[in-house]
Amino acid sequence: QVQLVESGGGLVQTGGSLRLSCAASGSFFSINAMGWYRQAPGAQRELVATITSGGNTNYADSVKGRFTISRDNAKNTVYLQMNILKPEDTAVYYCKAFADVLGRFRDYWGQGTQVTVSL
Repeated sequence: QVQLVESGGGLVQTGGSLRLSCAASGSFFSINAMGWYRQAPGAQRELVATITSGGNTNYADSVKGRFTISRDNAKNTVYLQMNILKPEDTAVYYCKAFADVLGRFRDYWGQGTQVTVSL
């Protein structure tokens, strides 16, 4: 199985920055794509950014130019640098990994970390 542990969330003022981290551990052969998703109260979970093992990235339009996703394959860790934060970025942020466990690829999710952006 795969365990994902997120860290780095918290309370920040509008215009501030936060850096999220997500470390994967467990019994897996490899991890393909990793990504960040978020869910605000009363809303559906939505994609924020993804990155493949080769470094190809994809961003939601709402975060382009403000957020940067990166990963350290040697550490099985993905990061999300969030700059120029806005109140509408307030949500629980979840890490996801598409990992190979015993020859089968599937999605694994972290427990989430709260990000709150105040006015």
